[in-house]
Amino acid sequence: MSKIIGIGNALVDIIVNIQEDELLQRFALKKGGMEMIDHQTKRDLHKAIGGMKQVTASGGSTANTIHGLARLGVETGFIGKISQDHAGSFFSSDLRNSKINDHLIYTDTDTGIATTLMTDDAERTFATYLGAAAMMTPEEIKKEIFQDYHYILVEGYLIFNRDLILKVCQYAKEHGLKIAMDMASYNLVELNRDFIKMLLEEYVDIIFANEEEAKAFTGKEEYEALGELAKYCEVAVVKIGYRGSLASVHGQVTTIAPQPANCIDTNGAGDIYAAGFLYGLMNGLPIEKTGELASLLSARLVETTGAKLSDEQWKEVRGKI
Repeated sequence: MSKIIGIGNALVDIIVNIQEDELLQRFALKKGGMEMIDHQTKRDLHKAIGGMKQVTASGGSTANTIHGLARLGVETGFIGKISQDHAGSFFSSDLRNSKINDHLIYTDTDTGIATTLMTDDAERTFATYLGAAAMMTPEEIKKEIFQDYHYILVEGYLIFNRDLILKVCQYAKEHGLKIAMDMASYNLVELNRDFIKMLLEEYVDIIFANEEEAKAFTGKEEYEALGELAKYCEVAVVKIGYRGSLASVHGQVTTIAPQPANCIDTNGAGDIYAAGFLYGLMNGLPIEKTGELASLLSARLVETTGAKLSDEQWKEVRGKI
């Protein structure tokens, strides 16, 4: 069976439900977006939410997807950077408990924390302190790691570290890995369009985007945006929220219907969708079955708080594969 490794920001997620947008305005956070914050802002924000109910979990976009693939029975690995602090210990223990091969790098800088602020309309706003995650360098990536895998998932948020993402893609191509990437956030796409275009042209085989990210990159809507992305990658996926998703696999376009769900939290839905879709690709499933699995995973996830499914939900999903 094919094996996959992910590289991305090793973060601990702290998820908080807020009643009003005032907190977003106070910290200049654009609703529905992702903002990078410094250490002091992280401290101030966590002081402001200190009395609110919180859910803590290991996170980071790619780590979430890799966790999903591991639960589906795929052999997985993860590259990221953490500190030997409480948050770092939490993150590394979760990898081991999930049977994910640990390729972690350590530093003295605090482990990154992603704070997710959920409003009543199920919209999520990210305030991310990258900390140790931002300290990864190309020199720390060991080339020999790649020889043990067939696919790699490169986190779109690594766009901040261009030398790193280029080195990883070069190593992956040298070892014949298929490269998958998620566009991560529409504001990152707007700021880095030319660099992303180069990555798609030269390295990326599988691209995931939501409709906002696809429009930010192509200037077009849905099907037309999918067509543009498919010019670069053999597999392109555009997620269109509650209406489902669109996929182009080697030029074959498929409309993937959404699965019914009672949405309470969209956090991580795109990440686990990618887990289902990649599982289908790696196991040669028909595109219809691949899309059905991806949609089922995301539908079950939005019915719970946080970016991970419960054991009972995983049991249900595996029974339908």
